[in-house]
Amino acid sequence: MPVPWFLLSLALGRSPVVLSLERLVGPQDATHCSPGLSCHLWDSDILCLPGDIVPAPGPVLAPTHLQTELVLRCQKETDCDLCLRVAVHLAVHGHWEEPEDEEKFGGAADSGVEEPRNASLQAQVVLSFQAYPTARCVLLEVQVPAALVQFGQSVGSVVYDCFEAALGSEVRIWSYTQPRYEKELNHTQQLPALPWLNVSADGDNVHLVLNVSEEQHFGLSLYWNQVQGPPKPRWHKNLTGPQIITLNHTDLVPCLCIQVWPLEPDSVRTNICPFREDPRAHRNLWQAARLRLLTLQSWLLDAPCWLPAEAALCWRAPGGDPCQPLVPPLSWENVTVDKVLEFPLLKGHPNLCVQQVNSSEKLQLQECLWADSLGPLKDDVLLLETRGPQDNRSLCALEPSGCTSLPSKASTRAARLGEYLLQDLQSGQCLQLWDDDLGALWACPTDKYIHKRWALVWLACLLFAAALSLILLLKKDHAKAAARGRAALLLYSADDSGFERLVGALASALCQLPLRVAVDLWSRRELSAQGPVAWFHAQRRQTLQEGGVVVLLFSPGAVALCSEWLQDGVSGPGAHGPHDAFRASLSCVLPDFLQGRAPGSYVGACFDRLLHPDAVPALFRTVPVFTLPSQLPDFLGALQQPRAPRSGRLQERAEQVSRALQPALDSYFHPPGTPAPGRGVGPGAGDGT
Repeated sequence: MPVPWFLLSLALGRSPVVLSLERLVGPQDATHCSPGLSCHLWDSDILCLPGDIVPAPGPVLAPTHLQTELVLRCQKETDCDLCLRVAVHLAVHGHWEEPEDEEKFGGAADSGVEEPRNASLQAQVVLSFQAYPTARCVLLEVQVPAALVQFGQSVGSVVYDCFEAALGSEVRIWSYTQPRYEKELNHTQQLPALPWLNVSADGDNVHLVLNVSEEQHFGLSLYWNQVQGPPKPRWHKNLTGPQIITLNHTDLVPCLCIQVWPLEPDSVRTNICPFREDPRAHRNLWQAARLRLLTLQSWLLDAPCWLPAEAALCWRAPGGDPCQPLVPPLSWENVTVDKVLEFPLLKGHPNLCVQQVNSSEKLQLQECLWADSLGPLKDDVLLLETRGPQDNRSLCALEPSGCTSLPSKASTRAARLGEYLLQDLQSGQCLQLWDDDLGALWACPTDKYIHKRWALVWLACLLFAAALSLILLLKKDHAKAAARGRAALLLYSADDSGFERLVGALASALCQLPLRVAVDLWSRRELSAQGPVAWFHAQRRQTLQEGGVVVLLFSPGAVALCSEWLQDGVSGPGAHGPHDAFRASLSCVLPDFLQGRAPGSYVGACFDRLLHPDAVPALFRTVPVFTLPSQLPDFLGALQQPRAPRSGRLQERAEQVSRALQPALDSYFHPPGTPAPGRGVGPGAGDGT
């Protein structure tokens, strides 16, 4: 639909700006080229499929530069469309191949070497346009005579008239040849916007001001403009008259764009993306970004917009030291949103994290993806093996001060343990995380050596305590027991892999409190070696002997198993996997409840929105059953020592556990790609048409 003349005047400025634009008459696209070149425009559009880069078989024409110009395509004297003219500058790249291959470039096979080298060059040049919500590709055929073929020199340009675009829209242009011999050129052209659409700020809020007449009916849409793939609509509403739409500053991201159009047939749609350079939008984008582990080696980045970033693995040791990048020996990887990335790992480790930096090398995001499934951070030492020629190799231990060579006489922790670490490496007690021709990474446990050092400290403490009275000794023992934390055995039914990740996140969060958590998810090797029944019986006996607590985490699968046991007294094998300790544990748990021994030693829990407490069988409700995370303070209070005073920091610890648990809850109840209920952009999110 042609744009009325006064709208073009408002958008482009009063005379002489509008009047100075070149006018094209007629609806047909056209092409023309520099003197000496011949060119032709295909009659219809083509599919936008650039394909992979292939080696050039000899000299080829390649686009080197894109140049744009605004023109008017007019149906009548005062009814014109804004149109974008594109000039593609071309040059000769590549070299002639051997004579037997030169016949591919148009020369005769029997005319010798000189004739192909003097032949003309032909190319098919593709222009790809994208301007929300439309996209198209056109094909230009260009021929350069032999007299103009000079290696590395420009041969002229071919001009395309023209791509129609709406006022205020952003047009992205790519150019490449078919076949594609080089990386495609790209250019972004922002067309002028209409003045009746303005964006203003008011403190933490952003106002969209639309100054239109009271009788004007128009549509308003907010969307995320994507570099790759179609835009993602966020909100849409039909409105009337002047409007002020308020957005919260937390909804702003760089790719958030606005589209406005009158509710008329074939109306022109105006697009504007005003937050591309907004610092708040960039901060929100990084805060919304999430790293998600898919398999042992693969992960991806979830984010609303494209992020110019690189990622690398790093090693995070307990104690709050910064995560140390493993570059080298590993390398930085370019990150693309929603694209699966892989690291060449042999094994996962809770201390391995992924850190991401932006184009200015500022750390923006860091997550230890393997911690939920493998438990909390371990006090392991990371050994870096470097391999040289003639089977020469060297080892160093990664520390906050750098990589300490082993063996070493330095005063660092790794140097003191160097002899033991080398022995463990040779005896196969270290876990190999990565390996290639240039080196390897090994994680070596240090718990046993730390225990030996602490044994001397404990001996000195015992000698000192012998001189004290019995009362002081009892108080000291009580303080030591309280500091050690209460033992907690977590039992659950492995309903699915998502619920297992949720259980792992809860166990990891509880480990940050004064609790010693045992869960079969972290003891797969012992569980397989001993069998589920023997493993659970040993864990339950040790937990209860130490005055600990057994936590029954109920889910729909757990309730079904309990009901089956209560009804039949036996559960058929094969319904669950070999590592389901909950199924095996019922034979030991039920007698404690039937004989009244459960209160004080057992508590129950379930997740909000997954299971209501009333669904738990009545026998198991003889002990407290809490819903998580809504009753976290009471749940953590029940996990404390029976006679321990109620800590004033209980609410703070509950908030800490809730924050650690929330990403896993969001991932379980709202998988990626599914919008969370109630979330949206703009007023009345979720009820748009």
